[in-house]
Amino acid sequence: MQTQPHINSPNNLAPRFSQSENVARTMSSREIAELTGKQHQHVKRDVEKMLAELKEDTSSFGRIYLDSMNRQQTEYLLDREHTDCLLTGYSSAMRMAVIKRWRELEGGRVIASLPDFSNPAAAARAWADEVEKKQAAEKAQLLLSVEVQAQATKIHSLENLFREGMTHTQFCKGLNGVNVMQVGKYLETRSWLYNESKSGLRLRVACYARDKYMTEHQHEVTPHGKEPFISYTPVLLKKGAIRLYDLYLAGELPMKKTWDGLHTHDKAVRTE
Repeated sequence: MQTQPHINSPNNLAPRFSQSENVARTMSSREIAELTGKQHQHVKRDVEKMLAELKEDTSSFGRIYLDSMNRQQTEYLLDREHTDCLLTGYSSAMRMAVIKRWRELEGGRVIASLPDFSNPAAAARAWADEVEKKQAAEKAQLLLSVEVQAQATKIHSLENLFREGMTHTQFCKGLNGVNVMQVGKYLETRSWLYNESKSGLRLRVACYARDKYMTEHQHEVTPHGKEPFISYTPVLLKKGAIRLYDLYLAGELPMKKTWDGLHTHDKAVRTE
């Protein structure tokens, strides 16, 4: 026999947040719509799209309620993780409104699986587990914040360092401690460049790096009294500059013996 879904009346939206010790807290798509100012049908559409992408059973999140005209309608109940996932596509103001509502709920949070206090050891262990989970979540959030800040610093550094048309030598001149005279040989070992002449003075972009990390500028040279020839200059692409910067931060570029050990850079690099 199939169990009928629970029906809420339109004037009784509770329990959109479950306060029971044994039931996980949830937030309904209707409350998310109210908090974000979006239409409920649009929030439901977003929920359905998210659950489909996560390959989760949409029906397991659904619940029937009665609207103002006593018609059966569907809403979705989301836990904290699914709510956070849904909000990633919303504006900062919308996300903040929902986050504050979750904090109000979690401010009075009780431990769902707290054992009977007749067993003090088990109760203490459950409380310790809850504290450890909270600390782990805070640590993960801190690490994410540090990672985001590091990424922002890296992007800012590259914006100051990289200019279209730069050679690898010009780019590396802006990196503290890099032995720019050895970078060409280093890039040969990574199959970015190869020597076209025995003298080793005519570097060309190798197939591996061509149009991926580097390209070539060419121009005709006409020496006095000699036949003209085409000269090629390897030039960094933006993706190549990003990769070189990553190698620099990883300590893999050739460095000067006098390097002070700091991964810093000049604020601006001349391309002349």
